[in-house]
Amino acid sequence: MPSYIALTYTADVDWSQPEQAAELAEYREFMAAAGAVVQGGKALYPTATATTVRVTGGKGGDVVATDGPYAETKEALTGYYLLDCADLDEAVKVAARLPAAWHGAVEVRPIITFGG
Repeated sequence: MPSYIALTYTADVDWSQPEQAAELAEYREFMAAAGAVVQGGKALYPTATATTVRVTGGKGGDVVATDGPYAETKEALTGYYLLDCADLDEAVKVAARLPAAWHGAVEVRPIITFGG
């Protein structure tokens, strides 16, 4: 059976805040109804927490990390990697090794982990 990722695009909100509780309940209902077809997923902190990584000059070039998302339209979101890093600096170093950083951009954003 093929696997897919569903990238959700919604209002840019902080899902960890209490005012999102009602909408999060709808996501929990979806998860309960979807059953075994959902293998996992994570919410992302708002785009203001993003760091965009580029390697200028291609592989081995200078690493340039900028605050915020990459918003030009010539490139689109084309993949998703989960990184388990000690901190943002390590995540930027890992992202700089992705081929997407050499010819485009890699957005690094913290993942919200909900308890319970």
